[in-house]
Amino acid sequence: MRKIYNSYINNFTGLSKEIWLLSLVTFVNRAGAMVIPFLSLYLVNDRCFSMPDVGWIMTSYGLGSLTGTWIGGRLTDKIGFYKVITLSLFFGGLGFIGLQWLDSFAGFCIGIFTLILIADAYRPAIYVASDVYSKPENKTRSIALIRLAINLGFSIGPLIGGMIIASIDYSSLFWIDGISCVIASIGLFVLLKPKEKDKIDPDSSIKKEGLPPLLNKLYILLFIIMVLTSITFVQYFSVMPLYWAKEHFLSEDLIGWLMFVNGAIIVIFEMPLVGYLERINISKTMATFWGGVFIALSFIVINITSWSGVLIIGMLLLTLGEMIGSPFSSALALEMAPKGRKGSYMGLFSMSFSISHIFGHNGGMNLADTYGFDTTWWIMVGVLIIVSILTIWLYKLLKKSPTFEGT
Repeated sequence: MRKIYNSYINNFTGLSKEIWLLSLVTFVNRAGAMVIPFLSLYLVNDRCFSMPDVGWIMTSYGLGSLTGTWIGGRLTDKIGFYKVITLSLFFGGLGFIGLQWLDSFAGFCIGIFTLILIADAYRPAIYVASDVYSKPENKTRSIALIRLAINLGFSIGPLIGGMIIASIDYSSLFWIDGISCVIASIGLFVLLKPKEKDKIDPDSSIKKEGLPPLLNKLYILLFIIMVLTSITFVQYFSVMPLYWAKEHFLSEDLIGWLMFVNGAIIVIFEMPLVGYLERINISKTMATFWGGVFIALSFIVINITSWSGVLIIGMLLLTLGEMIGSPFSSALALEMAPKGRKGSYMGLFSMSFSISHIFGHNGGMNLADTYGFDTTWWIMVGVLIIVSILTIWLYKLLKKSPTFEGT
């Protein structure tokens, strides 16, 4: 038992103090992010919007995310990640509090767009921060630790959120989410004082190298892979909760528990899994491939039986795919980014998830409304088959490139 414990702890050794502080602030931020998983349920049950209406509201979410990550990446290269993260958390928190007073369709579209634009400027900045404060050999584990903090907060948030909805109401979630973001911004300001710019952002003092991200064909292929994968993944944040409620009759608190399974497993097992995969020297590209395979399996299993217990199996498969694919695809993106352009490269990488919000939620909602949930899940499997083919192609192209050999 002691050997297992020591082996687990060793996965966390060697990471910088700044990475731990960023992870702590990220945890505080995400622990309050209990609005997002229940947003589709809130809009349907509390605000009485139709599923296609919710799809368009979530498209506004994606457009805000796309704009925010682009602006966040640009600002990160110009003013540094510290200011971007702090301002995004603070004003995003105020936005979450204000969201509860919207009641019209147009108001929600505009409000969600503005809020997520501010909130998602955080994403490319946190990637660059993890790159700055990590040694090259610890980069993937640093990203995995920040992801662990996200998932620890995100597992606790929906669990508490579901209980709050069941016992109080939806509006309480907006207050808790907003206040937690403000607390996270204050925590970052207090705990992580910025150093001189040339020390915290080594790329800022050197000439930009390489091509801009939109002209890098290999990076664009990775971007397409991440967009398609994310379109299937975001179904678990909008369409899937409705599927659980309508087809399997789960209440909000049970949905919170099911989402807790995802976060809890990631918290316990992702760092050891990433450490093991690094020790066997797995290719980052092939790890991305296997991540997509397990996500596809999560959709397949829920379609082959009506037994509600299969929802747990599907969640376990999704979680395994996320644990394998996400940290290694992020590390691959950072590795492909040339010096002086990491902010813009990671901004584009973050946009892949934003674009998935634009098309994934709306497409999933309308597919489910028109053809039913089962057909929707098979379509997601088809998309992931395309992803697997593209990922193998990227792997072969990178193997031929001496700059990225082994990725």
